[in-house]
Amino acid sequence: MSRTRASASPLFVPHKASRAEQRAARAGFAEARRKAHLAGTPPKHHTEQTLDPELRSTYPPAGRPGPASARGGKLNLPAHRMTTATASGAYPFVAEGGLGAEGVFIGRDVHAEAAFCFDPFSLYSSGRIEGFTNPNAVLAGIIGMGKSALAKSIATRSIAHGYRIYIPCDPKGEWTGVAQALGGYSIALGPGLPGRLNPLDAPARPASVSEDDWATEVRKRRLLLLAGLARTVLKRDLLPMEHTALDLALDLVVAEAAARGTVPLLGEIAHTLGSPERLDRALGRALGLQAGHLGSAAQDLAHALRRLVHGDLSGMFDAPSTVAFDPTTPMLSIDLSRLGGSGDDTALVLAMTCASAWMEAALADPDGGRRWVIYDEAWRLMRHIGLLERMQSQWKLSRGLGIANLMVIHRLSDLLSAGDAGSRGRVLAEGLLADCSTRIIYRQEPDQLAAAASLLGLTGVETQAVSALTKGRGLWKVAGRSFITQHILHPAERELFDTDARMAT
Repeated sequence: MSRTRASASPLFVPHKASRAEQRAARAGFAEARRKAHLAGTPPKHHTEQTLDPELRSTYPPAGRPGPASARGGKLNLPAHRMTTATASGAYPFVAEGGLGAEGVFIGRDVHAEAAFCFDPFSLYSSGRIEGFTNPNAVLAGIIGMGKSALAKSIATRSIAHGYRIYIPCDPKGEWTGVAQALGGYSIALGPGLPGRLNPLDAPARPASVSEDDWATEVRKRRLLLLAGLARTVLKRDLLPMEHTALDLALDLVVAEAAARGTVPLLGEIAHTLGSPERLDRALGRALGLQAGHLGSAAQDLAHALRRLVHGDLSGMFDAPSTVAFDPTTPMLSIDLSRLGGSGDDTALVLAMTCASAWMEAALADPDGGRRWVIYDEAWRLMRHIGLLERMQSQWKLSRGLGIANLMVIHRLSDLLSAGDAGSRGRVLAEGLLADCSTRIIYRQEPDQLAAAASLLGLTGVETQAVSALTKGRGLWKVAGRSFITQHILHPAERELFDTDARMAT
């Protein structure tokens, strides 16, 4: 369809024309230009004229006309009041007041545009946050989003606040350089390495605990360790007679070591379990009988513990410790990277069990000050009930011992890998999460959002925020209060914490 083109141009106006004639000429030109513009405008489409009234816009593109448009007039709206609890539920990030300035500087509160600091012990002792019942924390995030850098940054900055840092299991060896740079040390364990740890070492008795009570506590810790090791190798729960065999073997070895003035060793426990006559005589004395019938039931236990003495873990836990625990060191890590190469992680889990038991024994002093205990790559622990039980014990004792535990995992669904619903492993894993008043969530994959929202009780706004988080940015849930925080790294930290150095070469 051809389009009409029209234009208007000013005519000649005599120089001696009067003002009235000039005004009339200008008015005529303006009218001619208007008509030309109208002639050049295409006619409106018929469908626009017959548009459904329900689909027509209420107001023109320029906005609502008249005084009600609020352009220069007064807009009167009815007042609305709500409590701060309601406001924080409707706008969880806008209405948040922050945690205060005490503690370790983490970065920037994205919505408040303010510094974000965090100190679990300060929050617990002050009572400012209702529901903050423990100093434990869980950190979850997919690979490459900066969760490892955040864990290392919390550790290094906490040292300046008087904390000490302990990493009982470092499966990838990432903490060795950090510990050495901060004046601490790392113990590397693996086949062919000189380091030795005796997980049956008894720590120094705290001054506030009597000798009898402390002996009972040390015995309980050793029994839990031995049962956890045997359960991991056998891949099943222990039978009642096997528990009794462990009990008797431990008492025999401890008594003999005390008579010699030495410390008990795992190899001696395995040897005693493999001696049916000794166990039967010990059981007979315990029950007041001439002889017992326990030796044959302990054969599986003997072979299970033999793996730590003569198997693929020999040379690490079968001799007295070659290093002593220094409670004054700023950071101590146990490097288990030599054990993570095979597809079967049983050896790694056994080593983590022994190493964590050794370190926990050294951390038993409640007067040791405030300490962070960081479980890196904790997803490897979720499938092993023995390790979960040890972690649960440490989680429960965190307030009494002055310890803040940090569990680092990739996905919240890693907690579900501990077993089927209702199983012992699942209950322990979910209990660890319940005993963490601080949950830090970095970006999760879309198929993991439902599990994360269910386990953490995330709102729709929080779930949407987790799906859109960028690198270094995480959702912090501190006893139900929510923050979006951008972690800020110092250039020296960025260089020290770089886990992608090999990818760049």
